[in-house]
Amino acid sequence: MAKTGTHALRRRPLLVLGVFTATGLLFAAASISADGDDLRPSGGDVGSLLRERSDRIDSRRDDAQSLRAQIDQLSSGVGGDDLDRLRERVDDLEPATGLTAMRGPGIRVTLTDAPRTGKDPDIDPNLLVVHQQDIQAYVNALWAGGAEAISLQGQRLISTTGIKCVGNTVVLDGVPYSPPYVIEAIGNVGGMYRAMAQSPETSTYADYSRSYDLGLEIEQLRQVTVKAYANPVSLTHARIAG
Repeated sequence: MAKTGTHALRRRPLLVLGVFTATGLLFAAASISADGDDLRPSGGDVGSLLRERSDRIDSRRDDAQSLRAQIDQLSSGVGGDDLDRLRERVDDLEPATGLTAMRGPGIRVTLTDAPRTGKDPDIDPNLLVVHQQDIQAYVNALWAGGAEAISLQGQRLISTTGIKCVGNTVVLDGVPYSPPYVIEAIGNVGGMYRAMAQSPETSTYADYSRSYDLGLEIEQLRQVTVKAYANPVSLTHARIAG
């Protein structure tokens, strides 16, 4: 019995050392995963945290776009008739694909959640927030009205852009945004106004905005700037393993 107890005491320092080593590895992994930041930052609300993350991603997108412009400038020095014809073709297609910035007269649509006054607790809370289909309704109406370029929260929308709700935020190209949701479009202003007035979906939202104080503001702008799409344009899809 005494001999067994001695072995147990000898193993105990090794056990403690193992626990401390594992704990240190966990802290190191957490630090790497957080990229040097706190995993749960102190202070601030969810909205401010989302804005901070969105600003950081926007900065990375701007860096990527700048590098892409440098690559284009360097490649422009390569000559050849066939290459020149291909470049002209690319230049003709770029405005339609959203890969170049555009400026011109347009419209700004701002959608906002209703204020939570608590005056009528029986109202379904889902009626007081802007949903994915509300944003999509205005985007679709603007396209139908002849919009040449559209942005949401300052990000260019193209044919492959996905808009989806996650909780009380909207995720655009993997980045969460909180309200107000700002849609800006360049194009025939009269045509876009008519399309929004004729759309059953946008008309429904307008009715709800009057009934439940949902925010809806539509402005005509003399000059709108929609920056170029900065994310990868290649399509990705799942593959069946095996």
